Amino acid sequence: MSARDWIDKDFYRELGVSSDASDAEIKKAYRKLARELHPDANPGDSRAEARFKAVSEAYGVLGDAEKRKQYDEARRLFGAGGMRGFGGGNFGGTGNFDFGDLFGGTPQGNTASGGFGGLGDMLGNLFNRRGSGTSTAGRPRRGADVETEIRIDFLEAVRGATVPLRLSSPSTCDTCHGSGARPGTTPRTCPACNGVGLVSRSQGAFSFSEPCRDCRGTGRIVDDPCVDCAGDGVSTKTRTLTVRIPPGVDDDQRIRLAEQGEPGSNGGHNGDLYVRVHVSPHPVFGRSGNDLTLKVPVTFDELALGTTLDVPTLDGKVSLRVTPGTASGRVLRVRAKGISRRDGQVGDLLVTLQVAVPANLDGKARAALEAYAQATAGHDPRPELTRMLERRTGS
Repeated sequence: MSARDWIDKDFYRELGVSSDASDAEIKKAYRKLARELHPDANPGDSRAEARFKAVSEAYGVLGDAEKRKQYDEARRLFGAGGMRGFGGGNFGGTGNFDFGDLFGGTPQGNTASGGFGGLGDMLGNLFNRRGSGTSTAGRPRRGADVETEIRIDFLEAVRGATVPLRLSSPSTCDTCHGSGARPGTTPRTCPACNGVGLVSRSQGAFSFSEPCRDCRGTGRIVDDPCVDCAGDGVSTKTRTLTVRIPPGVDDDQRIRLAEQGEPGSNGGHNGDLYVRVHVSPHPVFGRSGNDLTLKVPVTFDELALGTTLDVPTLDGKVSLRVTPGTASGRVLRVRAKGISRRDGQVGDLLVTLQVAVPANLDGKARAALEAYAQATAGHDPRPELTRMLERRTGS
């Protein structure tokens, strides 16, 4: 992408956020738009596909703290009104200042240019140019990273699983193998820029270097474009990948698949694919780190008199001894019956005992409970509260 493209495009507007939005707000906006505009959700909708690409491009900049900082600085200096702070007069008293030098070259006719070193470095990183002033049109460039989402059930997350993933994303064109030219032909060097990708022009006292319009800054011209990708070298394809979910994966965790993202250009490496995992809750078990949690309803008499409970685990059942007088809410720990992770860590099973109060009592049960209440009338289950009330009322 050219310098002018970066400055002219409003990535914040693409994502629908303000320029002072937090990283979390930017990520949330991107994920919402990506789900709505994804080609799988809008088959055959070219406008949605174009918006999806634009949103992904915007997040590729704003989602990276360093790129966002550089983008904001470039827009502050050069956006909405051009090069701010330099006006229309001569720079440093000279009659010719090369605007392209701000991107890393040596000023013409002005040797006192040390103050632009940092600015040149910043813009060089932002626009993928180097301090030597040479074009990077022919340099290998890494493809953009891609993120997608999958949902798995609780047991798959605990034990690990192999999940097929159907993905529609930009990929290297199989017909032209990324060259953009019809098979049997090759792109030629752009005569306007001699393959550099940049051309210079003068405007008043300034000399500007800008991307070549003939080749769009690539340094190459495709006379006979590939019919499948229209000369881009990239086409959107639906492919199926196999994703290995490691045991113990957490909800909202990302899994990286190296070089499965968008294709690179000029022989550059592909970007990475990040798969965000969402885990459906289990009807019985919960999770706390590597520990499994389980709530077990018990009766009052089981806690008061003691009992032995059979409780489920992921691989069978265990028997737990409840001692007489156990309080409701007590947590019993079963060692090494939790989640086993790939690194060898094994959690426990945490069993919480909760008294189940019957909604209805028949006559015999009510009579027995009333008799129990009379027999224990002298027992105060909340002595601390009773003493506090007595102190406040003075009784």
